[in-house]
This record gives sequence, C-alpha cells and structure tokens, in this order.
Amino acid sequence: MADAEDVRTIALALPDTVEIPSDGFDFRVDNRGFVWSYPEGTGRHRRLRTDVAVLFVGDEAEKQALLRGEPDLFFTTGAYEPFALVLLRLDRVDVPRLRELITDAWDMRRRPA
Repeated sequence: MADAEDVRTIALALPDTVEIPSDGFDFRVDNRGFVWSYPEGTGRHRRLRTDVAVLFVGDEAEKQALLRGEPDLFFTTGAYEPFALVLLRLDRVDVPRLRELITDAWDMRRRPA
C-alpha cells in the first residue's frame, strides 16, 4: 500500500511540478494544486494528515464516480463537497493506482500550451 513518500516520488517525477513547503506534502503545476495532505480540523486544532491525500479530479462526474465506485478508497467532507476534489486513503491504494491518479490530476491542472 502507498504512503506520503510514494506521493512525493510520483509527484516530483512529473515535469514542472513544484513542492510547496508544508508539514505534509503539497504539489502544484502551473501554480495549481493537484495533490496535497488533508488538513483535518480548523484553527488551532488543524493538523495535516499524511495518510490521506486531497486529489484534484477535474469535475463532479468523475468525483461522484470515484466516491460511489470505490468508497473504500475515496471519501469527501462537507468542506470539499462543492469542489472537484476527493480524499484518498493512502493505506488502501497500491502504488500503480496512485501513480495513475496523481498523473491524471497533474495532467488536468496543467495549463494548455
């Protein structure tokens, strides 16, 4: 199963990826986030969970397909409901699938040439 170091290895292998300093992980391309650590809680009680990744999925249809099709891997919270983002349980995904998900997110966030 995958972990934060797998996220880092995969993300940094993609062209033009920038890692934003964080207590967890936070990756962007063209100044647009595509995968980062889940910030659980608010204010003083906020902590970055490196066992859960926030992943850009592009649109609501893809989000719903992932949430309904693989609820053991993907979930959401109220704060993320209006956005094309899912939360991914890293300890339940294998590295090849993680690579596919991160690469797709990266590709969708790149600006057209």
